Amino acid sequence: MKALALLALAGMSAFACASEQAQTAAADEPLVEQYHYGMELDIARVISRSDIPDVCGVVPAYMTYEDHQGKVHRLEYMVFGNGCSNG
Repeated sequence: MKALALLALAGMSAFACASEQAQTAAADEPLVEQYHYGMELDIARVISRSDIPDVCGVVPAYMTYEDHQGKVHRLEYMVFGNGCSNG
């Protein structure tokens, strides 16, 4: 019976540790900012951009960048997809 209790305690401890790691990883991710027309951006370095899908229509795209103070931002903006043809 003691072995079962220790096993249960070890399982709960591992779950709590995994949950804490997930929360820390989520805290490291920058919040997504919505772009609006006329918004002034302080972009010192682009870290990454999402691929534009091959669809015909307006789709969200994302850019992760660093400002001049070293803070990382994630920006969502709307783009026209690459799936439309002119003929």
